[in-house]
Amino acid sequence: MNRGSGPRLATAMPNMSAKRAAAIWLALAVLALIVLMASLALGSVPLAPARVLAALVPSHAVSADLAGEIVRTLRLPRALAGFACGALLALAGALLQVLLRNPLAEPYVLGVSGGAAAFALVAMIAGCAWWIVDASAFAGAFVSILLVLGLARRELWRGEPQDTSPRLLLTGAVIAAGWGAVITLLLNLAPDNRLRGMLFWLTGDLNGGAMPWAALAALVVVLIAIVPAAPRLNVLLRGDAAAQALGVAVLPLRLRVYLVASLAAAAAVTTAGTIGFVGLVVPHMLRLAFGNDQRMLLPAAALGGGVAVMGADLIARTAIAPAQLPVGVITSIVGVPVFLWMLLRRRR
Repeated sequence: MNRGSGPRLATAMPNMSAKRAAAIWLALAVLALIVLMASLALGSVPLAPARVLAALVPSHAVSADLAGEIVRTLRLPRALAGFACGALLALAGALLQVLLRNPLAEPYVLGVSGGAAAFALVAMIAGCAWWIVDASAFAGAFVSILLVLGLARRELWRGEPQDTSPRLLLTGAVIAAGWGAVITLLLNLAPDNRLRGMLFWLTGDLNGGAMPWAALAALVVVLIAIVPAAPRLNVLLRGDAAAQALGVAVLPLRLRVYLVASLAAAAAVTTAGTIGFVGLVVPHMLRLAFGNDQRMLLPAAALGGGVAVMGADLIARTAIAPAQLPVGVITSIVGVPVFLWMLLRRRR
């Protein structure tokens, strides 16, 4: 590690066997199923596991009663939306940490969430329908993506051997700060009867996740677009010059990583607002535990992020039931001490 150039990711690629990687993925998948079943069973109206399973079968008589309505109409779509958003955020975080070669990078560092939030709050102040709010959030995220792409295009496309990540990071940070000022202004101008909903959205809200299919579709597209490039991402971690020497087309790969990570974050924010720490903590924790091989890390990050947000949403729904907490509050409360613990453990 070059101590004079700031924090960087370790570039050593562990020789992880396919068998061990599959075991990690299987363990995370089983954990995801357990958390999913708990999300369907627990809440202000607790349900026995047998009733949950029966409610999931459309032809079963139980599916037509109250249990079926609760599970299939309320809890299942919300749990799936939470899984998709968590997976998208964790993937975005892992990709940006590779692109910026900085373990502290996270999905919102380039201003995607700020743009989405600013546009969504404008729609909320105007009293627009939920689908217009979602469309506005995605439009705002897309505007941020284009702004960073335009202002930092030389950093994304430059083929020089020196590290251009700091300038890209600085560009995103400045844009994020600008959106933060706009958000503060909108909150001060908002009528009192809309302010609570706006604050809830800003801290992560899965109440609008009754239609998780867009987020799930985005997750599938992101995985298809980036997982095949995982071996080249391993090489990219060694630096642009080394990657070029090994035959990797660095410039298209950097642009691909940026666009996929940004669109993943945009889809997550559009679905559930801003949920913090998932994209930072989950990839970092998996990397410390299992190494930095992107072939294993990217699928594991998707599973781990989905588990994290589903679990946080379960706590948010049950901690003070029947009232609910914003899911982003739970991820931050848990994420801060976990990340500090990881930092202290790494120093030792």
